[in-house]
Amino acid sequence: MNELTPKQIVRELNQFVVGQKDAKRAVAIALRNRWRRQQVSESMRDEIVPNNIILIGTTGVGKTEIARRLANLANAPFMKVEASKFTEVGYVGRDVESIIRDLIDISVNMVRSEKEIEVIQQAEILAQEKILDMLFPVDRKTERKKSPEAEQRYQRNRQRLKKKLEKGDFEDKVVELDISSDFATQMQVFGPFGMEEIGTNLKDMLSNIMPGQKKRRKMSVKAARKILTDAEAHNLIDQDEVIRLAKESVENNGIVFLDEIDKIAGSNKGVGPDVSREGVQRDLLPIIEGSSVPTKYGIVKTDHILFIAAGAFHISTPSDMIPELQGRFPIRVEMNKLSTNDFIKILTHPKSALIKQYQALLEAESVDLKFEKPAIHAIAQIATEVNNKTENIGARRLHTIMTTLLDDHLYEQTGRKKQNIVITKNIVVEKLAGIASDQDLSRYIL
Repeated sequence: MNELTPKQIVRELNQFVVGQKDAKRAVAIALRNRWRRQQVSESMRDEIVPNNIILIGTTGVGKTEIARRLANLANAPFMKVEASKFTEVGYVGRDVESIIRDLIDISVNMVRSEKEIEVIQQAEILAQEKILDMLFPVDRKTERKKSPEAEQRYQRNRQRLKKKLEKGDFEDKVVELDISSDFATQMQVFGPFGMEEIGTNLKDMLSNIMPGQKKRRKMSVKAARKILTDAEAHNLIDQDEVIRLAKESVENNGIVFLDEIDKIAGSNKGVGPDVSREGVQRDLLPIIEGSSVPTKYGIVKTDHILFIAAGAFHISTPSDMIPELQGRFPIRVEMNKLSTNDFIKILTHPKSALIKQYQALLEAESVDLKFEKPAIHAIAQIATEVNNKTENIGARRLHTIMTTLLDDHLYEQTGRKKQNIVITKNIVVEKLAGIASDQDLSRYIL
């Protein structure tokens, strides 16, 4: 993180997201500011709050992708949530604080995975010893009466068997393994509306009162090794340290992506069955401006979590949000609509470009799929044309067009023999031109 300058962050984002220079620049500055904040004196550090961002643009222009790739780049806990879900009547047991609870869960899993990598070698050694004990059990009563010669002979035999085990000679041999069956994990406890934390705490208390039962199962050595390695890694990790680091990561590096923020802008004035949109804004406000949220891992402060909001704002505008919430999103970036040239880049340039994805899919069927340059240009033009004639869904249009174009190949190819398929401009026009000119496009392309 400390090695990435804003220019380098933008360069990394360019590998996955086409265009949107202003949005990339804004998130790159926001990410770098987090590192800068850690360098200032402690008294000043708490005063520096993140500049939250609103990305304004139609669907499919890269808003979510920019936020997700930014989180991956910073190795930060990341949570995507639709703001509109909090307006739904009957959304059982959830409130806006559940965003932070879910975020800390994600962070704990991330830190635990990192710690497991550190101890995995030691865990594998311990698991191997346990498998040896299961394959060749030791009689504890006779073990005490062993002579030194018998002990040496036993150790030589064990070393020989260990080498065979490492070679994989016993992978299919069946062993019996005691697997803990935690009572609490089998029982769901539901709290009342907005009180899911009570349910979580009750479940934790029950797990202490009723310890996990063990169930004996038969399985191969290969399957047992995986279970034993995971169990040993879990035992080697300091769980308190995991929770401490996870909370620290959320509070200083956490990123929350609030999608469909435009759906809660304005006031519905009590019309319709939905919960008040302004009420949802007021519920979100304390979390965004900084508050303490109780979770099963302790209190999590939200003062320095970066919030990136996004919305199309077709009907409403950011100024329709309540003033207090507007003030918490000082950076506003308008996303550009995607052009034909952008579609060509999306199809070819990124590491996981759409054409590369379909080539990989058909390669599994021993098919070598190639696209001529005029064909790629024709696909991009048709995508632009369809977006202009119907609802503009941005780059998502390419998915439906590519599926329609390759429908026959995806259906018929079964990998029985190697094939070379070349998509030319004539094939694209023949397959898609009629669809692009049809007024009832919804019959063919979403």
